[in-house]
Amino acid sequence: MSSPLKTLAAQGPYLKDSWLYRILPSVRHKPYTAMHCGNLTEKWDEVEPDPNQLRWLPFTIPKSSEKKVDFVTGLHTLCGAGDTKSRNGIGIHMFTCNTSMVDRCFNNSDGDFLIVPQHGEILITTEFGKMMVEPNEICVIQQGMRFSVDVFGETRGYVLEVYGAHFELPDLGPIGANGLANPRDFLTPVAWYEDREVATGYSVINKYQGKLFSSQQGFSPFNVVAWHGNYTPYKYNLENFMVINCVAFDHADPSIFTVLTAKSTRPGVAMADFVIFPPRWGVADHTFRPPYYHRNCMSEFMGLIKGHYEAKEEGFQPGGGSLHSMMTPHGPDRDCFEKSSTAPLKPERVAEGTMAFMFESSFSMAVTKWGLETCQRLDKSYYQCWEPLRKHFDPNWRPSKQ
Repeated sequence: MSSPLKTLAAQGPYLKDSWLYRILPSVRHKPYTAMHCGNLTEKWDEVEPDPNQLRWLPFTIPKSSEKKVDFVTGLHTLCGAGDTKSRNGIGIHMFTCNTSMVDRCFNNSDGDFLIVPQHGEILITTEFGKMMVEPNEICVIQQGMRFSVDVFGETRGYVLEVYGAHFELPDLGPIGANGLANPRDFLTPVAWYEDREVATGYSVINKYQGKLFSSQQGFSPFNVVAWHGNYTPYKYNLENFMVINCVAFDHADPSIFTVLTAKSTRPGVAMADFVIFPPRWGVADHTFRPPYYHRNCMSEFMGLIKGHYEAKEEGFQPGGGSLHSMMTPHGPDRDCFEKSSTAPLKPERVAEGTMAFMFESSFSMAVTKWGLETCQRLDKSYYQCWEPLRKHFDPNWRPSKQ
């Protein structure tokens, strides 16, 4: 169903470009006209700011028997910040769809899409070739690349969009040459083409300055017979992530789980990091192992692909999400705290059968009206998971003598 893939060359700060050899040039199209944007938006002032901890139940996938929804019409903006015109910002979207894109493709003039399928596999046809992307894999479609999405039933996933920077591997520093996401595990498509005329018209949908526009042409845009270069779409299997972890004491920052980063102009903080929490061994002395209670300068959106996230095993579900805004305190629920406080400190498997992830950003995120009201998936009881936390402090306690 998909073309072969090849390993992506090591990513770096050098010039990125690609040459594409087409049967017909992409410039041969009718003028763009504005189209309805649905719930895809860059309006960050639709509702009043909300600094509270927010959690969403799994987002509803429309039934194909009730309404046909493809990837583009199924995009819903949940939160974001910044501005596409100044090329500085991000958007976080959900996609819920049930039908394939037919004789239409999408390209994003505003930035890069990092796509995280959660339910159902997607076959992405790009100008560079095809990629089959399954849950527990991700793909990146970089700015300006045209693509179409085929689905095989009800499908759901997450999208992190960045304006003004490209995703790249984080600097490894003292880790050295190998660790985290290794360049050898990123795959790009091999050239595939179709020389197909479309008498009824082929729609090219362009996201430009936060709005959608459509143009018609009489042939398939996937008419690239060969290409070479390093500016490409690519995919990555999250199972290939090489975990770096604590083996002595303390709970390390989540930056050790960074797969890809989009750097900002400020040292030490990113425009966006894509971080995962994969199955791993946990071992540390005199340490509270789950994420500690904290508030920091980053906004943290979390999603769950599968399994049960160890810090909140009940209310946080696959296909849902949570947002902890900058300087808003958060951490494990009561059950996780009690269990982890009494567990013996010995090596144990963490997150077995689970894959949670985080979109972390130095931007202060604004939640859309769809996210707070229209989607009707907001869990208004979320704050109650911390209500049962109780004091354990005893000023008279002394360690027992051995």
